[in-house]
Order: sequence, then C-alpha cells, then structure tokens
Amino acid sequence: MPGDLTRDAITITLVTGVLIWVLPLIVGTYTLTVLAIYGMLGLSLGLVWGFGGILCFGQAAFFGLGAYAYAIFAINIGESTVPMILAVLVPAVFAAFLGALMFYGRLGDVYLGVITLVVTLILFKVINSTAGPQYVIGNARLGGFNGIPGFPTLNVPGIPDAYIWGDRYFQVCAVLLGLVCMLVTALLRSSFGRIAVGIRENETRMSLMGYDVRARKTAMFAIGAAIAGLAGGLFANWAEIVTPNLFSLGQSAEIIIWCIVGGLGTRLGPVLGAAGLAYLKFLLGQQAVVDNALVTGLVLVLFVLFLPKGVVPALSALWRAGAGRRPRGRVRQRRRPPRRERLNG
Repeated sequence: MPGDLTRDAITITLVTGVLIWVLPLIVGTYTLTVLAIYGMLGLSLGLVWGFGGILCFGQAAFFGLGAYAYAIFAINIGESTVPMILAVLVPAVFAAFLGALMFYGRLGDVYLGVITLVVTLILFKVINSTAGPQYVIGNARLGGFNGIPGFPTLNVPGIPDAYIWGDRYFQVCAVLLGLVCMLVTALLRSSFGRIAVGIRENETRMSLMGYDVRARKTAMFAIGAAIAGLAGGLFANWAEIVTPNLFSLGQSAEIIIWCIVGGLGTRLGPVLGAAGLAYLKFLLGQQAVVDNALVTGLVLVLFVLFLPKGVVPALSALWRAGAGRRPRGRVRQRRRPPRRERLNG
C-alpha cells in the first residue's frame, strides 16, 4: 500500500509538471487557470458522490461560500493568506454542521439531494437580496446581484504587495490541483477511504460491523466541501469578482454533469469531465448559433444512453481489453513421457 501511494504521488507530480510546461503552448494560461479550478471543483463532488455514495446537489453552495468568504475577508484583512485558509474552513464547517443534521437525522438519499439543492437555492436567494448599503460585513459590502468586486487578489504569503497573477497564478492553481489529487489518493488508500467505499456499497453491513457510519459520512461531506471551498477561493482570485451566480442552479447542475461524463468512482474522471466540458463551453461561447445549455444537455443525454459509466471507465475497459488480446510468447509445453514410463513411474 505505501508503495502504491508513492507511485501515485510520483505519477501525479510528473503529469502536473508536464501539463504546466506543455498546455500553455496550446491554450492560454487565463483559460487553463479556470479549467484547473473547475477540475478541482469536479473532484470535490467526485470524492463525495463517487466514493462516499453521497449524492449532493449543492456542491455549488460550498464553492460559492469559499469564494464569498475569500472576498469578504480579503477586503477586511487586506491580503490573501488568511482569507484563503478561511475559504477552505468556512464551507467545511458549514458542511459538517449540515451533514450532521442530515446523516444523524437518518435521511434517505432522495431527501439528501433535495435538502442540499434547497440550501443552495436559499443561499442564492439570500445573497441576491443584499443589494442595500446596510448589508455589510466589516468593510465589505455584499452588493446583492452586483456581487463583490475590487478585493485584494492572491499574494505571496507575508508580502501583501507581491501579487501572483498570469502564468504564475496558473502554475499555483495547477500545483494545488496536483496536491489535492495526492491528498484524495492518500485518503482513499487509507482505512478511512476503504471504509467509506464500504459504506457506499452496503451501509447496513458496515454499521453492523461497528463503524460509525453517520460520523464518517459527515467527515467525507466536510472534506468534499473544503476542496470545493478552495476552488471557490481560487475562482474569486481568477475572476476578481464574486456574484450570486456561483450559487445558481445551473452551476450545481454543471458539476453533476462533469462527474457523470468523466466517470464516477474514479479520481481522474471528474477532473477531465470538468475541464473538457468547461473548455467546450468556452469554445461555444465564442459563437451565437448554438446555445451552451442545449449542447451540455445533449452531451449528458448521449453519455447516459451510450456511455453511462463515463469516459475514464470506458477508456480503462478498452485498455484492459486490448491488453488481454495482446499476443503472448509461445508457452513451451512439457512433453509427456511414454505410457510405459508413466505406469512404471
């Protein structure tokens, strides 16, 4: 197991390094930055849903909370180090509280999905209704539907005037995505991750074996929210403005589609699904003939009908099938001795 973890860490490091050097030669770093952020956001739901078995329709809520937490604290503090930490902690604490209410309340999967969706819509409605000057947190005006612009962006820790932007910001986001992938890999290879997968497969059996299923599902829910909050804080730095659209129903639906297209139950699938579909949306945004939502819905329908397991599981199956058909070296058969020798022996 430690050897597998080391091999995965080396692989992720090499792939991250190659992508940092190669992809900017093909696509601009401004676009690559948001693709890396969306990949992290997709991975957050892929962990919770694909490995924890928790269908969350409100991952956008934690994404938006992370973005708003960063913007509000960056305005009040004046630099980015503490706000980035709070962008992770605020969604994680909120998710732990919400998860405890849901899981210790023994709600079914359908009700979990409904509650997480309703919480996201409530946050969207509340933030959208804060346009007046009385809605302030410290020095930060919430701004309602106009959002919060003009907050300090990411800087070198301890040096508020040393801002990180452009190519350097893309490299930071790519490295953070690689680190999150390593942490998710380590988590899934640990006893906690194996028990989480067991809970996904048969919650009753794991409970009878003595595991506190509700506490472990709450912890998994909070970890996924922390990753989404980190993505939200990075997105706020990239966009340099946060708006209530981060909590929108469309944002929540897109994250679910990323995971379905990329492949649930895999670490790479949600990342590729998020980056691929987000880049497709970016390309479609350059024309006015076809609507983005129509193409996204069509992609989802086609994948559900013809590739229900997603891209990565399908490619893995093709790879295994091809490897199984490879011609192997001729096996030298041992010559059987004559019948008389066999009887005498």
